[in-house]
Amino acid sequence: MEFEKLTFADLETLVDWARSEGWNPGPHDAEVFWATDPDAFWGFRHDGKLIAGGALVSYAGLFGFMGLFIVHPDHRSNGLGRELWCKRRDLLLSRLDDGATIGMDGVVDMQPFYAKGGFEIAYRDERHEKLGRHFELDRNITPIQPTDIDAILAYDQQCFGFPRPQFLQPWLRVPQTRAFKYTAEGDIRGYVVLRKAHTGYKIGPLFADNAAVAQALYEACLDAVAGEPVYLDIPMANPDAVALTQKYQTKYVFECARMYHGKAPEIPLGKVFGITSFELG
Repeated sequence: MEFEKLTFADLETLVDWARSEGWNPGPHDAEVFWATDPDAFWGFRHDGKLIAGGALVSYAGLFGFMGLFIVHPDHRSNGLGRELWCKRRDLLLSRLDDGATIGMDGVVDMQPFYAKGGFEIAYRDERHEKLGRHFELDRNITPIQPTDIDAILAYDQQCFGFPRPQFLQPWLRVPQTRAFKYTAEGDIRGYVVLRKAHTGYKIGPLFADNAAVAQALYEACLDAVAGEPVYLDIPMANPDAVALTQKYQTKYVFECARMYHGKAPEIPLGKVFGITSFELG
């Protein structure tokens, strides 16, 4: 059994496993994940065959994120997952600046294990589903254009807490993606990305200055794919995000918890109405 850096083909395998687990990834997620940090994907092989893997993404050494952690069903319940998880955590720490924080979104059953590994729960995340339908859109909503990228990157850094152009630029270019911004008085007040998933469409991120802007961006997403299921992952620590799902009578799907190894980043959580990705943060 060998612990080693994975290839792009291996990453595609992990994403396919994620689909089988019901995590509902997008058909182009692997391409963006690889562009974000091609050194971030590690796993175990047995007799040359991938049996487990996961992501350990470094955002320029300033912040790390662990996700896409999967052990093939044929190799579970034998301690392999525990060993892989610890190796990934330690390797990621070695790739980050001293004192940098690692984030992750942990499923409920695994949260006690992650806590033993040094992670503390910051807040719960919930995935919600809503069938798209047509709306009369706010006049401040327009599609994101190439000329908007610098402003979107700056707004994203404010809400995410760290710069991530290597992720966001390819994320915005994914096929079958809609991306909208809310502009008022010449300034970006929020933006949203809606991408095709294995089932329906997923929102991520949905960042907005306030609940009214978030509502307008959410309606733009629902309008763009009328008749299709749309999924939104909300931080339960933002009461306005919770109120958004209540207003539109969304259907609860499942939950995780955002957990941090180290100090939780200081971000304006009130602007986070939709988490970007459980896999990369």
